[in-house]
Amino acid sequence: MKDKILVTGGAGYIGSHVVKLLNEAKYDFLVLDNLSTGRRDSVLGGDFILGDISDSELLDSIFQKNKINGIIHFAGSIVVPESVREPLKYYKNNTENSRILLEKAIQYGVENFIFSSTAAVYGEGVNRPILETDPANPINPYGRSKLMFEWVLEDVARANPKFKYICLRYFNVAGADPDKKIGQCSPVVTHLIKRAVLASLSKIEKLELFGTDYDTPDGTCVRDFIHVTDLSQAHLDALNYLFKNRNSHILNCGYGKGHSVKEVINEVKKISGVNFRVEPVGRREGDPPSLVSNPSKIKEILGWKPKYDSLHTMVKSAYDWEKILQKI
Repeated sequence: MKDKILVTGGAGYIGSHVVKLLNEAKYDFLVLDNLSTGRRDSVLGGDFILGDISDSELLDSIFQKNKINGIIHFAGSIVVPESVREPLKYYKNNTENSRILLEKAIQYGVENFIFSSTAAVYGEGVNRPILETDPANPINPYGRSKLMFEWVLEDVARANPKFKYICLRYFNVAGADPDKKIGQCSPVVTHLIKRAVLASLSKIEKLELFGTDYDTPDGTCVRDFIHVTDLSQAHLDALNYLFKNRNSHILNCGYGKGHSVKEVINEVKKISGVNFRVEPVGRREGDPPSLVSNPSKIKEILGWKPKYDSLHTMVKSAYDWEKILQKI
């Protein structure tokens, strides 16, 4: 029986881009997704299984029928304002269901685990840029639910010396596949660049600007945006690292440079040529003023080398993909 990778949530935005790279790199892998937010057509490789990570019997069947030697775990809920309104949903999906998956992984001897975490664990952050050693102090249930599972991974690794993990703390993911085969298709659109592009294409009436009075250079939130393909490559780099080096790590995933909301809006207007409507509204619950990473550790540990690290590239790829998506 050949070794295989299990990708949970592989039909979603980031997961589907990782699946594409895994397929191009000739890995043997399975994709498990309940399609609550993902799209089957976005899965460009692997054997697809429709189901949920909370289904213990399904997980038993998967692990019994396949020799899984690594898990890349995306499945979860990711919308910060929703987490404030519905915290129990986030603790169930992101913490409890992840625990079920991890329990099965340990039961069946899986030793390599990559977790889709988030910069939201830092809360408002202490340093600029943020280091992995900075205090974790999340200010919303989304960040707390992810941090809780990081703690679970740490404890499980301590109790099981052969088990190793890498937590990738994403900053703001953006853009689409450079080959224009996949991109963001989530039914609930919350990402800034996606919504700005939709406004430029007249698919939404206006773009809401959440807060203009932050303590930042132009009064709007500052974020470290990372192209989804560069982020996806970090997952393959992490997988190869675990197979060879067998050490656990927590790693920031960003470029180490921030762009404000207004900068992003202006870039979308420039690329699209459309002066779409922007309406300033109040601050959004759970949003820190600035989140910018220090990515030196991921470059040093994994040898990660980003290729698409410009705001123009991220916005242009998102814009090109959205025009294709509107025709599908």
